[in-house]
Amino acid sequence: MPATQLKSVASLLLVLNFCMYVIVLAIGGWATNRAIDHGFIIGPGFDLPAHFSPIYFPMGNAATGFFVTFSLIAGVVGVASVISGLNHVRFWNLDSLPAAASAATIAWSLTVLAMGFAWKEIDLHIRNSRLRTMEAFLIILSVTQLIYIAAIHGASSTRR
Repeated sequence: MPATQLKSVASLLLVLNFCMYVIVLAIGGWATNRAIDHGFIIGPGFDLPAHFSPIYFPMGNAATGFFVTFSLIAGVVGVASVISGLNHVRFWNLDSLPAAASAATIAWSLTVLAMGFAWKEIDLHIRNSRLRTMEAFLIILSVTQLIYIAAIHGASSTRR
């Protein structure tokens, strides 16, 4: 593919990934807020429950806490990689490639890690529709982020 076509593909994937990462952050923020509001309430004179976990979420299953935590981290790094990617798409040369490629690769690796927890949460069955949505978005994001990385590596062959 010529570089101009790959630039269009990379731009489209950047917009798609940005929207999906923002949705993951919104659902993850909701889940974290709900966990804080409806989690364990420990007052003076009370002991912690025997199986207390600091990553306790009242909705979902045992994997939900880890899934939401790593999804939030992947979402924040993903949005940061989109910002770096926008700079690369603007200049589209070998000088801007390393920053965009490294940020995208780190975001992709964190997204794949969160996707692993999503698969574990799917395996354990008990979850609500918002968590199912976040699982689907992370599974899709792991693929689209990888395609974006391939697109920026395949097209940046010119130096200004």
